[in-house]
Parts: sequence; C-alpha cells; structure tokens
Amino acid sequence: MEQVNFFENSLFFEKAEKTFLVHKKIIKERIPEADVQHVGSTAVPNSLTKGDLDIQVRVDSEQFPKAVQTLSALYELNEGSVKTDWFRAFKDDSTVPPLGVQLTVIDSEYDFFWKFRDVLLLNDTYRMEYDELKREFEGKEMNEYREVKNEFFQKIMNTSEFNKL
Repeated sequence: MEQVNFFENSLFFEKAEKTFLVHKKIIKERIPEADVQHVGSTAVPNSLTKGDLDIQVRVDSEQFPKAVQTLSALYELNEGSVKTDWFRAFKDDSTVPPLGVQLTVIDSEYDFFWKFRDVLLLNDTYRMEYDELKREFEGKEMNEYREVKNEFFQKIMNTSEFNKL
C-alpha cells in the first residue's frame, strides 16, 4: 500500500523550478516545437505538494509519435498510467525532486494539466479547497487520494475559469 504525504510548496519550489528549467532545456533541444510547462502543485505557490515535479510537454498530433520516441529515450515510461494516441506519461525517480512528464497533444482531451495549474493560480479558493482535500488524505492510501483528486478535477473542469482557458 502506497501512502501519500504532503509538504509545503516552499520546501520544494526553488529546487523544482531549477530542475524544471534543466529538463525544459533538454526537451526543447530535442523537440524544439514543443510547449514545455511546469505544472502540478510545485508550480502553484502556497500549495501543498507531494514533493514531485510535473512537466507537461504539448505537441501537435503530427509530432506526437516522434515526441513519444524522443521522451522514451530520456525517461522511463510510467507503466501505471494510461497510454493513448494523445497522451503518454514518463517519469524519472532519480531527479531531485522526482519527475513526471506528461506528453499531450495540444487541444486533445488530455491537454488539461496547464489549465488546472492556471485555475489554481487564478482562484485561491480552489487552491485552498484542493489543499484541504490533501490534508484529509495525509498519510492515507494513494489510490484513495487519487480517486478523490480526480473528482475534484472533474469539478474544476466544469468551472467558468477552466472553460475560458
């Protein structure tokens, strides 16, 4: 059973931002047309985080197969994640902080990570609600947390802030 623990973003922000910039440079050198964004809770000041770094790599549908190949040479495929013609997840647990890379086709059903970040940056009430959800699951089972987190994100996807992006 995998337990989930959360920490203040301030403990990770500086290191996460440095690691993001390093990996953004590496990715952009190999996929220059990609839109590479720091997403997830380490990209949202004052939020709680599991302490990992999430990067979203956004490409056009024609670029997706080559991007999968390129990122597969750089990172380990996240076998626990969904694989589609529009989405792949990769990881590198050896970085500090550990890294997750979400490759998405722009404007596909999976192109939402940056939108969640932006909604949480725009609306402190949603950020605080998300942090409260995290506090409720501190030290509890990761899969239970992920289920409730997905419900929260479904709620966010129905907000006017999300739909304006």
